Amino acid sequence: MDTVAIIVTLLAFTMSFVFALGGIGSALALVPVLHWYGLPLDLARPTGLLVNTLSMTGASVDNIRNKRLDFKLGIPIILASSVTAPLGVLLTRVVSKELVVWVFVSFLLFSGLMMLFFRAGKNKDQYRTDRPVLLPALVGCAAGLIAGLLGVGGGGLISPLMIMLGFNPKKVAAITAFVVPFSSSIAFVAYAMMGTIAWHILIPAALAAYVGGALGTKLMHAKMNPEMVKKFLGVVLLGLALKMISITM
Repeated sequence: MDTVAIIVTLLAFTMSFVFALGGIGSALALVPVLHWYGLPLDLARPTGLLVNTLSMTGASVDNIRNKRLDFKLGIPIILASSVTAPLGVLLTRVVSKELVVWVFVSFLLFSGLMMLFFRAGKNKDQYRTDRPVLLPALVGCAAGLIAGLLGVGGGGLISPLMIMLGFNPKKVAAITAFVVPFSSSIAFVAYAMMGTIAWHILIPAALAAYVGGALGTKLMHAKMNPEMVKKFLGVVLLGLALKMISITM
C-alpha cells in the first residue's frame, strides 16, 4: 500500500468514527481534506461517497440490531435521494470547479451553524410521531443532489432539516445513517461509470470507514451526549468552511 493510500485510510477511519457520533457521514469533511492533501476533486468525491456508504452501513447495522431505526419514516427520503443523486453527479460535468467549491463552503456553513445553534424541543412529547411522505421526500431530493454534486451523503442536510420538522434528534440520527448509504452508493456508481475511481485508495479506505462508523455509533449511543457531539462537529465543519474560503480567495 503506498503512502497516499495509507493516509487516506487513516483519515477515513478517524473521520468516520468521529462523524458517526453525530449520525452523519464523514465525507462532508473527508472530501475537502483529501482535496487539500492533493487528490483532484474527481477522485476525492467518489472516495468520500464510498467511505460514506460503508461507514454509515456499519452505523445502520448497529441501529437495526438495537431497534433504533424507524424504517417507514426513512423510506421516502431514500427513494427521493436515490433518484436525484445521479442528477447531482451529472451536474459536475456542467458546473465549474469554482462554483462546486463555493457550494461546498455554503453547505459546510449551513450544516455547522445548524449543529451549533438549532434547538429542538427539550421534552419528548414535543417531538413528532407521525410519518409524513411529502416533506421527507423533498428533503431526500435535496440531499440526493448534494450527494452527487459534492461527493457527500447529504446527511449534513437531512439531519438538521428533519430536526427542524420536529422529529426526535436520536431518531433522526438513526434515519440519516440509514439513508446516507443509499444516496452515497448510487452517486458512487454514477462516478464509477464515468471512470473517476482510484480503487487502490478506495478499498482500504472503505473497509476502515465501515469499522470506524460502527464503533462511533456504538460509542455515541452508549456514552456520548448527542448535543455536545453535534456542537463539536459544528465547530469542525465551520473550521473547514473557513479553511476552504481562505484557500479559495
